[in-house]
Amino acid sequence: SVTDVVRGLPGAASLDDVVVVQVSLWAVMVSLAAVWRSVGVEPGAVIGHSQGEIAAAVVAGALSVQDGARVVVLRARAIAQSLSGHGGMVSVAAGSDRVRELIAGWGERISIASVNGPSSTVVSGEPDALGELMAACESAGIRARRIAVDYASHSPQVESIREQVTEALADVESRTAHVPFYSTVTGSLIDTSGLDAGYWVTNLRQEVRFDATVRELLADGFGYFVECSPHPVLTVGMQEIFEDHADAQAVALGTLRRDEGGPERFLTSLAEGYVRGLAVDWQILFAGTGAQWADLPTYAFQREWFWLRSTAGSGAADMSGAGLDVTGHPLLGALVRVAAEDRVVLAGRVSSGSHPWLVDHAVSGVVVVPGAALVELALRAADEVGCAVVEELTLAAPLVVPERGGLQVQLSVGPPDGTGRRELTLHS
Repeated sequence: SVTDVVRGLPGAASLDDVVVVQVSLWAVMVSLAAVWRSVGVEPGAVIGHSQGEIAAAVVAGALSVQDGARVVVLRARAIAQSLSGHGGMVSVAAGSDRVRELIAGWGERISIASVNGPSSTVVSGEPDALGELMAACESAGIRARRIAVDYASHSPQVESIREQVTEALADVESRTAHVPFYSTVTGSLIDTSGLDAGYWVTNLRQEVRFDATVRELLADGFGYFVECSPHPVLTVGMQEIFEDHADAQAVALGTLRRDEGGPERFLTSLAEGYVRGLAVDWQILFAGTGAQWADLPTYAFQREWFWLRSTAGSGAADMSGAGLDVTGHPLLGALVRVAAEDRVVLAGRVSSGSHPWLVDHAVSGVVVVPGAALVELALRAADEVGCAVVEELTLAAPLVVPERGGLQVQLSVGPPDGTGRRELTLHS
């Protein structure tokens, strides 16, 4: 049961099994595409990444759900039986040209598995060779990480199961899709009547040309890319492609996220697309809930302030008559330089009446001066004594603002030590 697996119910099959994880992922991708369609977001085209092409073919109408399930199950079984335990995959944060230079010394032991973006390339190959590559990447200052698989898809190792998979999928029937299908095997739009057994072996064997195919879609005028997956692993690469593509005004959207698999996350993704121009049929979404449309005013919003304006305790009073310097700072209005010592004290008064914005920062109903404001006070003190950086700020206790009245605040900056550093303390 895929639903038992996804929900992690007791006794469910393990996602550590390559067949289980590939089948479950395929089912989730096809299902999420149906969820998007249920609210009026229809695909103008589909693109799939590696196994994702099987889901894309079903969504496009090139394969029936039954044939799509057969392709993913039987191919995954062949991987588990013959490839599992003999390979691995590594994601390298570099462009494909740079990665080809890096792996040249290992010959066919390491191959480019997929090009996901201008600085995102995946390689596959023998485990020992991949370990050596990761060490080489570390020496070169290139980030590389292992992908949690123990087989090398998109590598010469796939040739060992070509005959087995071709025979297993001989009865799969494909047809010309009603939704355009952009192949990451060819990097272009193709006729899906050719998605036979041979194609699905090639899909597993050849490099995934995701970068090139996304660019083809951009060139053909597509602007919204929705990743129907349990976690958006490809949206970052797509965003890099958009930025690298001249005049591309495209949007990449995820659907769910790791540990965020409920309706709220989907609605958030839907809203993220809607506010950026994606057409959504909200009437379908809210049908039967009693929700009604509320028209916004056709004129500019008219704003009127109803809060009492306080004039007391603003910190703007002239302190020079008392022998103090005026800082102009909203919280620390006065400054005194202590005679005979290289010490500075800044003082002021804080209250919710003089600083109403503080009321917006409440913790469990108690108004607290935000940590960011305390950092700003430290920076202002640093300016007064000619220091450029606040290296460390330890908050021993929150600065709580009382409901009535206010706090007297003093910030004291001590003399410099041998390195020019100064200590500061804040009291209230």
